[in-house]
Amino acid sequence: MFYTCGPNEAMVVSGFGRSPPLMIAGGRVFVLPCIQKIQRITLNTLTLNVKSDKVYTRHGVPISVTGIAQVKIQGQNKEMLATACQMFMGKSEAEIANIALETLEGHQRAIIAHLTVEEIYQDRKKFSEQVFKVASSDLVNMGIGVVSYTLKDVHDDQDYLHSLGKARTAQVQKDARIGEAQYKRDSVMREAHAMQEKVSAQYKNEIEMAKAQRDYELKKADYDVEVNTKKAQSEMAYQLQVAKTKQRIEEEKMQIQVVERTQQILLQEQEIIRKENELEAKVRKPAEAEKYRMERLAEAQRLQLIMEAEAEAESIKMKGDAEAFAVEAKGRAEAEQMAKKAEAFEQYKDGAMVDMLLEKLPLMAEEISRPLLQAQKITMVSSGNSEVGVAKLTGEVLDIMTRLPAAVENLTGVRISQVGAKPSRVN
Repeated sequence: MFYTCGPNEAMVVSGFGRSPPLMIAGGRVFVLPCIQKIQRITLNTLTLNVKSDKVYTRHGVPISVTGIAQVKIQGQNKEMLATACQMFMGKSEAEIANIALETLEGHQRAIIAHLTVEEIYQDRKKFSEQVFKVASSDLVNMGIGVVSYTLKDVHDDQDYLHSLGKARTAQVQKDARIGEAQYKRDSVMREAHAMQEKVSAQYKNEIEMAKAQRDYELKKADYDVEVNTKKAQSEMAYQLQVAKTKQRIEEEKMQIQVVERTQQILLQEQEIIRKENELEAKVRKPAEAEKYRMERLAEAQRLQLIMEAEAEAESIKMKGDAEAFAVEAKGRAEAEQMAKKAEAFEQYKDGAMVDMLLEKLPLMAEEISRPLLQAQKITMVSSGNSEVGVAKLTGEVLDIMTRLPAAVENLTGVRISQVGAKPSRVN
C-alpha cells in the first residue's frame, strides 16, 4: 500500500527489508502490509511560553522572566530526524513540546542566576542570545532546532524594577530640568548671538555698500579713461587714415608718373629700334653686300693664283728636261738681275726699300682685314659724332694702314715721307 504525508510530518517505515528504518519527510512510500510498519512524527513548529518565576539573580534579587520560543524537529536533516525519531517516536505533539519547554526553562533559569537584574532588564537582546545559544546546543542533541527565542517580560514582587524606574525617572527629570535650564541659557545666548550677527550683518552690509560704491566709482573712472583713450585712438586712427589716404594718393600719382615714364621709355626704345632698323637698312645691308662682293672677289683671285700656279707647275713638269739647258742662262740672268737690283739698292737705297714695301702694302691690308672677313657679326658702338657702319670699319682699317710708315721707320730707320727728295740730292 502507498502512504503519503504532508510537509509538516515525517513517516518512518520499519520491518522486513527496512533496516535501518526508512524515514521520509513529506512525500509517499510503499509499505508491505503485515511485514512492515509505518509511524508518523510531527514536524510542526511549536511555540513555547517559557516562564521562570522568582529566580534569584546574581545579586540575590528574585525576578520572574517570561520568554517565547519556537522549536521544531528538523526533518530535512537526516541525522537530527533519526535522533528525534529515537527520542520522540510514539509521543504526541504536546509531550514533545513539554520536553522542549522544560529544557528551555532550565537553561533560562541558569542564565538568570548568572546575570544581574540590570543586565537582564537593560540588555534583553544579550540575554535572549545567551538563552538561544545554550538551549540550542542541548535541543539539537534531541533532534529539535530552536527557530527563535525572545524575552517577553521581566517583573518582580519586591518593586526592585519599580525603584530602578523611579531612580531613572528622577534622573530623567533632573536631566530634563538641566536640559531646560541649558536650553534657556542657550536660547539667551543664541538670541544675543543672533543680535550680534544682526548688527554685524548690518555693518557688513554697509561696508559692502561702501565697497560697491567705491568699486562703482573706480570702474566708472576706468571706463572713462578707456572711453577717452578709445576716443583719442579713434581720432589718431582717423588722422592716420587720412595720412595713409594722402600717401596712397601720392603713391598712385607716382605710379602714374612711373607708367608715363615707362611709356616714354618704351617709345624711346621703339624709336631706337626704328633707327637701328633704318640704319641696318641704309648702312649695314650695303656694307654686308660690299663685304660679300669683296669676299667673292678675293676668293676668285685666290683661285686664279692657284690655277696659275698649278698651270705653271704643270708646264714646268711637261717641259722638264727640255728647259734644263736654260737653267744656267736663267741663273746668269737672275744673277745679273740680282746684281742690277743690288746696284739699284746701292744707288737708291731707301727708295728701293720703300718701293718694295709699297708693293707689299695690298698684301698687308689683306692680312689686316682677314680677321674682319671671318667675323660673323660685328657690333659698332658710336661715341659722339663719329661714323658708324662700313665707314667706321673702313676707317679702322685705314687707320691701321696709316700707322705702317711709323712701323717701317721703327724697323728700318727710313721715313717714307722723305724718300722722294733723296735721289735729287744725290744727283
